[in-house]
Amino acid sequence: MDRSGIFAGSDPFALAQSWLNEAEPVEPNDPNAIALATVDADGLPNVRMVLLKEIEPDAFVFYTNYGSQKGQEIEASGKAAFVLHWKSLRRQIRVRGLTVREEGPKADEYFASRSLKSRLGAWASQQSQPLSSREALMAEAAKVAVTKGTNPPRPPFWGGIQIQPLEIEFWADGAFRLHDRFRWSRAQTTDNWTIRRLNP
Repeated sequence: MDRSGIFAGSDPFALAQSWLNEAEPVEPNDPNAIALATVDADGLPNVRMVLLKEIEPDAFVFYTNYGSQKGQEIEASGKAAFVLHWKSLRRQIRVRGLTVREEGPKADEYFASRSLKSRLGAWASQQSQPLSSREALMAEAAKVAVTKGTNPPRPPFWGGIQIQPLEIEFWADGAFRLHDRFRWSRAQTTDNWTIRRLNP
């Protein structure tokens, strides 16, 4: 199977990282933005944009409030999917897989790296819950600033989510809509990858 050029390599996580690195200098805003998909208890899909914060050797990681709608849906299903799309490169990566919380020192370290206002906002926001007004949210943030101080710890309801893929698809635009697509798949996260070229 010919996987030369931008598709070459034996590690899909390294390949994804190389594509992201290539996008960073040319994508105008948030080259790490992903459209994250989950499903609710009735199987109705939800999708929203979040920021991919790390590509680990075996997982993709983003951070969220675990009590948010996406957090609750991920907790219930243990699964999620996302697409990472770069208009500037005419490429995308699609991922489907299993989810695991990333808590502890690594999440603490990332939380501490955020701006103070973002950390206070994480404490103040009851994400996805009804809100009476923006003024009420700002008042809660001010209250949190007084009670938590200038170095707030990571909230117990906030942390990372690892997506451990069962499928990763790399797509690149081709002339006359004859695109290149390669899907890496495995039945379990401990299995070896099977790679197939797909019709566009």
